[in-house]
Amino acid sequence: MAQKILGKVTHYFDHLGVAVINLGKGVSLKKGDQIKFKGNKTDFSQEVSSLQVDHADVGQVKAGDDFGLKVEQAVREGDQVYSSE
Repeated sequence: MAQKILGKVTHYFDHLGVAVINLGKGVSLKKGDQIKFKGNKTDFSQEVSSLQVDHADVGQVKAGDDFGLKVEQAVREGDQVYSSE
């Protein structure tokens, strides 16, 4: 099962547990999707439970969007985000 790269973490707010992710070309992401974070010290999967663009809740993001996502574990700038399906 090949995992598709969705984007990468550009910032992490540790006091909020929120990652800012830039979504790559030709992909989209919606609430309920399963994703995987992978980096030098990061390797976990979770369900997308919240998405925010410019501090507003949204149900879906599209290619090129920068968005906030509540994460279950700490992530680091540069970590890759994959589809886990």
